[in-house]
Amino acid sequence: MAKTKEIILDTALRLFNDRGLSKVTLRTIANEMGISQGNLNYHYKKREDIIESLYFRLVGNIDDMMSQINQDLDLFSVMFLVSEKMMSSFFDYRFFLTDFVQIIRENEVIRNHYSALVIQRERQFIGIFNTLIAQGYMREEIFEGEYKNLFMRFQILGSFWIPSTVILSEELNKAAVNRYCNLLNEMIIPYLTVRGQKAYQDHEKIKFNV
Repeated sequence: MAKTKEIILDTALRLFNDRGLSKVTLRTIANEMGISQGNLNYHYKKREDIIESLYFRLVGNIDDMMSQINQDLDLFSVMFLVSEKMMSSFFDYRFFLTDFVQIIRENEVIRNHYSALVIQRERQFIGIFNTLIAQGYMREEIFEGEYKNLFMRFQILGSFWIPSTVILSEELNKAAVNRYCNLLNEMIIPYLTVRGQKAYQDHEKIKFNV
């Protein structure tokens, strides 16, 4: 049963990504799998149940990535690694970002969880910033709440870069993931110390094999 449920989720994810949320029903998913809708309903009674399962699978993937931060002493490099993997995960589950407002409006479970998740992510990122300050990579805040605002900018760009790409009729591919990941990472530059700027430059040299 577990394997069938995973196949359903994988099929639904691909269809949601390719066609958009509004064009994919339970029958669409069942037809794609070559099974009856009744068989699919045995595992997932509503389309919303599938969406919720995909949402929590995505959140679980990102939670695993965030846990890497505590497993490496080179926090500055790990931060970039997590950023890149997070953006790739958003690309893999891109229908969430393109249809995010609709999902939040229609699904109370996801809406409530996401509201709490943003608060949790803010605490995690503020913790990262404080550690980077202690390690000499980032400067102290100039005004109260400065780094909360930095997190908010990270959160907005991370959550809405895919709709921006679609609206601007740009191709949504891995190259776009890399471009927006660079934009995300560049937001930290004004807050870096001389040591942090060097670490950032070293990271860029390694990435581009300069």
